Amino acid sequence: MSFQHYFRALLEGKRRGAVALLIQSVLLVLSMPYAILMRWRSLAFRIGVLRTRHLPRPVISVGNITAGGTGKSPMVAWIARYLIERGKRVAVLSRGYGGSAIATGGIVSDGRRILMHAAEAGDEPVMLAETVPGLIVAVGADRYRSGLDVLRQLGPDVFILDDGFQHQRLYRDLDILLMDAERPLGNGHVLPAGLMREPRSAASRADLVVYTRCQGVSPVHAFPGIPFCRADHEIVAVRSLDGKKAPEPVAGVRSLKGVAFAGIADPGRFFSMLRQAGLKLVAEIPFSDHCVYDNEALERIGKAMESAEGDYLITTEKDVVKLPDHFQSCQRIYAAILHISIPEAEIICSELDKLFA
Repeated sequence: MSFQHYFRALLEGKRRGAVALLIQSVLLVLSMPYAILMRWRSLAFRIGVLRTRHLPRPVISVGNITAGGTGKSPMVAWIARYLIERGKRVAVLSRGYGGSAIATGGIVSDGRRILMHAAEAGDEPVMLAETVPGLIVAVGADRYRSGLDVLRQLGPDVFILDDGFQHQRLYRDLDILLMDAERPLGNGHVLPAGLMREPRSAASRADLVVYTRCQGVSPVHAFPGIPFCRADHEIVAVRSLDGKKAPEPVAGVRSLKGVAFAGIADPGRFFSMLRQAGLKLVAEIPFSDHCVYDNEALERIGKAMESAEGDYLITTEKDVVKLPDHFQSCQRIYAAILHISIPEAEIICSELDKLFA
């Protein structure tokens, strides 16, 4: 288990014993000044001490209050498709975490061609560009500057700020906050004692709360006055990387032995979803979020495939964009296609439509 996954398990209460208790106590003390700092930062933006900049097009922020694992990318893709289907030219602004172009910025996709690879742009921006036809994607730490560059070159009608809840330097016309239905506030503590990026009070900035991963869970909405709806994620299909682009039903691989791997915030959740979809997994390989698939990582996957006598490999669409071509060509690999369903989709659609009324 990597340090990142051990740390997450510790904060989720999955680690017991004297050592875990000692670490949690130390982290709790360290989290107090962090919570104060984040409250002061939010106040500084609210009263104008820190400057918020405006782009001359509507900006929709999709983000969360906890670190990782709430399904931001599927929600961004869902919103982008909804707007594109209504004739809007949509641009996603992402920081590009894990890519080399964070400082300089750049356009990942102009809506027709993908212009950067994952090593430059990061995995999530490239994944969005590949899976949402017609979507413009740009990366850069300064998302105001990225927005102006995209506006000048490509003229979008609307921006989606990916993972933008804490990015208060850019004004947003609609602030969508995602929360895991099972653990909306993690363990209730901010970093590093918990998974919360900001204190609970920060949720008051949201215009809409979406509780994700609601299958079998009835979320309790704890923020009066803020509209909310539910969403769920499930794996409905797989796509082979052998050149056949059309996805196929999950049923086609259920009788085979699968070896799953993932470098995301919560690989265990992904593995669980694969099993819920009826796949037979003989090995599961977790990597750190935004990991690089170097020779060591690829060798680890290959050895697991051999020792478990697996029939195929399966991973996330986010991980696929980072796999080297030579590895894809010599392995039977599938990307799991994640579907997001929103029973009260009209709540989100209504908020989106207001931006263009």
